[in-house]
Amino acid sequence: MVEEIRNIRPAKSVNAEIQLPPSKSYTNRALIAAALAEGISIIHHPSRSDDSILLVEALRKFGITIHDLGDKLEIHGTNGNLEVPTKEVFVGNAGTVMRFLASFACLAEGETILTGDEQMNKRPINDLVETLKTNGIKCSCQNGFPPVKILGGNFAGGRINVDASISSQFVSSILLASPYTKRPLTVHVNGKLSSMPYVDMTLHVMRSFGAIINSIDMKTFSVDNRQRYIGHDFTIEPDASSATYFLGAAAITKGRVIITNLSSESLQGDIQFLSILSEMGCTVIKHPENIEIHGANLHGIEVDMNEIPDCVPTLAVVAAFAKGTTTIKNIAHVRHKETDRLNALSKELTKIGAKVELSEDELVIHPQPLHGAVIETYNDHRIAMSFAVAGLRVDGIKIINPMCVTKSFPNFWEEFKKLEG
Repeated sequence: MVEEIRNIRPAKSVNAEIQLPPSKSYTNRALIAAALAEGISIIHHPSRSDDSILLVEALRKFGITIHDLGDKLEIHGTNGNLEVPTKEVFVGNAGTVMRFLASFACLAEGETILTGDEQMNKRPINDLVETLKTNGIKCSCQNGFPPVKILGGNFAGGRINVDASISSQFVSSILLASPYTKRPLTVHVNGKLSSMPYVDMTLHVMRSFGAIINSIDMKTFSVDNRQRYIGHDFTIEPDASSATYFLGAAAITKGRVIITNLSSESLQGDIQFLSILSEMGCTVIKHPENIEIHGANLHGIEVDMNEIPDCVPTLAVVAAFAKGTTTIKNIAHVRHKETDRLNALSKELTKIGAKVELSEDELVIHPQPLHGAVIETYNDHRIAMSFAVAGLRVDGIKIINPMCVTKSFPNFWEEFKKLEG
């Protein structure tokens, strides 16, 4: 099989208006809540990413009726009464789907087996499985990784302690299922909670569907199991993570990009990428309905990106075009994504000529003269999209397996063409 390669055409300076896809993070949270709710929910402008399509297919295996009506999905909720899937549930390489369904399956009386592709079955899930076991669920995984086997029907509730240093999705998973536990549930996060804004998004979706949650210091979350989800209409906002590639393109080419459908008031953590680029020297103009950015001579910065790990690949690439060193700190959890992203970034940035220092939870980028190379994407959508940005300034950047971007952004290349020379 010949591997597909896409050549990036350099641009002197970009000037484009970009339309973002809907957020897969919001779509997947809303799908879980709607599936458990009493009554019918309509999700407007759902994500058509691979991950969201996989979740829809998986939910149907739990007996949930979902009608695809073009720009909306109609979900007939079950009030928490799930069927047990008759076959293994395959989730591809969708981390949120694997993790959200692990707690969701605890509500189905009988055995559910969740499995994924080769990459998914290397992504850690042990902390979530061990937490569910402490709550009366019989479940197991293989040496800390999927496949996961769950014997549902006895999700006790009460107090649950969870380690979320590897992924905030473990917390979101338990919270999303929590209105349906036998007793009211309190989730307590042990140690550091990575990617906090994603938990904020989970709470936002839960409350929109009627759940009652008290949170203390964003460490302890108490959920009232007498107030279950109620079906309703939920509109998915555009995906802030997808904006970062186009913002980064403007930054490194001293160009101008307008993101036409994103508000700076978004709850998504990745909206913080605007202030990072501003700190590096860009001009950011916030309009009520869109965001405009003008690139500039960039300078290196030191930044803690624990809360916004999905922006790390974009910033690492942008940093290679800045003057002076950039240090990206507190990002050990980025090693547990679709690939070990820190390792991948270090290798591919070095390949195009940058000097990179890599430690367990830090990436330091020293800009050097850059040159073209064939970029290995590790089947990781964010590696493909961020190195495409580098190709706007560096001649000869070629992206292997460019269609891996469909994981989150199916029409990425159509929008990206607006930037190319």
